[in-house]
Amino acid sequence: MQVNACILFMQSNGCMNDSDLLFKAIADPSRRKLLDVLHEHDGRTLGELCEHLAMARQSVTQHLGLLEAANLVTVQWRGREKLHFLNPVPLHDIYERWIRKFEVPRLKALHGLKQRLENEEP
Repeated sequence: MQVNACILFMQSNGCMNDSDLLFKAIADPSRRKLLDVLHEHDGRTLGELCEHLAMARQSVTQHLGLLEAANLVTVQWRGREKLHFLNPVPLHDIYERWIRKFEVPRLKALHGLKQRLENEEP
């Protein structure tokens, strides 16, 4: 739980904002794998998630803790089972903030090229 404690400390002291935490969370391939697994089938237990990663249960728990801190994973208790669900909203926010604005000029350029090519005489 060292990683989670460090991140929570950095968050509480204002050193890390939501975007920083989100990018840190998706920077690790194991965490991205967990997100992919949850995308395939939401509502998985820790045991089910561990089946997809070659690491100790405690390590998976730490990765999930970071994903929860970044609000990418939410949990719901069903009796004694803790179910993990993907929350795609922060990823959409990153898309809107960082990716979409770079797509628009490229798409406009491709549309313009298509129009010019279609209007050329053979």
